[in-house]
Amino acid sequence: MVRRGLLKPEEVRTYEAVALVDTGAVRTILPPHVVARLGLAARGQRMAEYADGRKEAVSVTEPLVLELEGRDTLDEALVLGDEVLIGQTVLEKLDLFVDCQRRRLVANPAHPDQPVTKVK
Repeated sequence: MVRRGLLKPEEVRTYEAVALVDTGAVRTILPPHVVARLGLAARGQRMAEYADGRKEAVSVTEPLVLELEGRDTLDEALVLGDEVLIGQTVLEKLDLFVDCQRRRLVANPAHPDQPVTKVK
């Protein structure tokens, strides 16, 4: 929107969070208060399945920019809970690995300078 002249850079809403990376989750999760602060619109609903097997229809946001470890991507987020959760989709798009011993994200050693997406 800034590039198209619809917003000034200082009008872009940002939110910095310490997020839980959950390799068992597919999608990114944002709590309702974060979605409201960012001014994100809901684009519909998706079915979410919890670890205990429960299923629930939840709102899904319009695409937003997610930045982790100096890499960024566009993705939608499911709206629920009370903490920011990063799932597999974003990790794959950003070519990031989980270092469980050090409890951090690291760039794929095969592609340390930029994300590489496998297409075949």
